[in-house]
Amino acid sequence: MADISPPDGNRRAGKRGAEKSGKVADFRYRPPSQPDGRKRDANPRKRGDRNASSRQDTSRQGSSRQDKAFQPQGRRQAYAALDLGTNNCRLLIARPSGENFTVIDAFSRVVRLGEGLANSGRLSDDAMERTLGALHICADKLRRRNVHLARSVATEACRRAENSEAFIERVRQETGIALDIISAEEEARLAVLGCHVLLEGDDGPAVIFDIGGGSTELVLIEPGEKVPHILDWQSVPWGVVSLTDSVGRSESNAEDRAARYAEMRQLVADSFAGFAGRIAGHRADQPRIRLLGTSGTVTTLASLHLELPQYDRRAVDGLVVPSQSMREISARLSGMSFEERGGLPCIGQDRADLVVAGCAILESILDIWPADRLGVADRGIREGILRSLMSAEEQANRRLNRLREGRND
Repeated sequence: MADISPPDGNRRAGKRGAEKSGKVADFRYRPPSQPDGRKRDANPRKRGDRNASSRQDTSRQGSSRQDKAFQPQGRRQAYAALDLGTNNCRLLIARPSGENFTVIDAFSRVVRLGEGLANSGRLSDDAMERTLGALHICADKLRRRNVHLARSVATEACRRAENSEAFIERVRQETGIALDIISAEEEARLAVLGCHVLLEGDDGPAVIFDIGGGSTELVLIEPGEKVPHILDWQSVPWGVVSLTDSVGRSESNAEDRAARYAEMRQLVADSFAGFAGRIAGHRADQPRIRLLGTSGTVTTLASLHLELPQYDRRAVDGLVVPSQSMREISARLSGMSFEERGGLPCIGQDRADLVVAGCAILESILDIWPADRLGVADRGIREGILRSLMSAEEQANRRLNRLREGRND
């Protein structure tokens, strides 16, 4: 095995990301800057269009319309969550609906922001351009949906890259979106908040994990009244992009592919060792342990398990799959060529070179928390952000109502 250290030398969170986990800020929209007094282009497809928004409503009807947009409008207000990861850019816009919410718009695009980061320590020009293109689309959706409250976060690629602060400022200037580089702890908390409702209903501890593009978060939880209690957690700097870039893409024959997969497995297992030791006692006396995964890896493998001709979120989200089936699919994919993987439904060219790294990470998780069944979640950080925003606003409204009632008395 090659002597490779986890690419975590530059791991960091921005000033906001360093804040204590659990803080929810009131992120409203602010129109993007317009240098030299130039007017914004009305055509969002043109490169010159910078009329998007991130923190305040950017209605073109003037400040009076903006002020009106900030007035309370009951439970029908729209909220948004944007998650910029190492591989994907995802947006979710929703309205509260009882204790849950209804999605009214969504966007997802593979941007590969962290491509080459493991070797260079920097976000490449091409990766930043791809990402900006996706963020312009997100900003246009935020504006058109007249979103009341939003939070936009960036994760591992921006935590690690030495030029991430300059990129974050460029995003703000060009799109109006103000990204927060959140800590790994906050990322893990939001993932749990977004998907824990899909855990099987048994008692006892469970592990929830999120395999990202640049990192993987593992969280040991126990049931709570509304939100589970976090007992332990770990973030390791191996995701599908960082692991693939670090080990390399050489897989010309079956022998190379087997050696490459074994190297990936060993690297991840070494990184998980501390967490594995700490959680071992929690599963010792349990008749059945629970495991829930949220990521493109687990949803892709679940689609293959179901033999879906194309991805169907309704069939995958909340599915429970035998762990042995996921291991068998992982072993099969690791032995295939890039072309063979790319020809499979629900994988295609976008995931063909990254899915093997995801399989290696997943199998390593099954080694340290050997649950018989694996829950699959097509939800995570964005849903966690939405729940945080809605809950914080509801609590603020309750406090305001109590103050008003006190004055009336």
